[in-house]
Amino acid sequence: MSGPHRYDVEILHLLVSPEHAYFGRPRDGAADVPSTDAERAEVVAGKGIVGDRFFGRAAHMDAAVTLFAVEALDAIAAELGAGPFDPLLTRRNVVLRGAELAPLLGEEVVLESGGSSVRLRVGRPANPCAWMDRVLAPGAHAAMRGRGGVRCMPLSDGVLHRGPAVLVSPVPLDPARAGAAVRRLPSRLP
Repeated sequence: MSGPHRYDVEILHLLVSPEHAYFGRPRDGAADVPSTDAERAEVVAGKGIVGDRFFGRAAHMDAAVTLFAVEALDAIAAELGAGPFDPLLTRRNVVLRGAELAPLLGEEVVLESGGSSVRLRVGRPANPCAWMDRVLAPGAHAAMRGRGGVRCMPLSDGVLHRGPAVLVSPVPLDPARAGAAVRRLPSRLP
């Protein structure tokens, strides 16, 4: 009998930013926008993280919360011989340690932290943008492909807390693969 799989993870960072920092041409530099590495972040079903730039935006309803494995950033830094990199520069909302994310595409997961839980539908990869070459290091954009995290729709209200957490997954995960690049080919219609 197979039930949900529970993985001890850590929420290292909770990025909440009311504005986009990366738009226009990377050579022009990032916008100076307020961003918070919050101790806690309130999540609203169907809307996202309260106070974040994607909250309640129709174009981002299915992808309002991004999850990112810090191991991916460590692997990118090692490949490029650079870093360590500041995870907040990736502009991902929830930076986790110990979570393999790629197998979660299309699945519903629960992230438990600080006595609260948030249910998320993992919708699609969070593809990196060319800004990564500017804010992390040259070559970071290409190195981040296949390991830029995942974009999720919140299915329940709750609060995420920085610190120890549990990721409840319907599929088995391998935390040792949290930093591995997983590239998917575009699907083709028959």
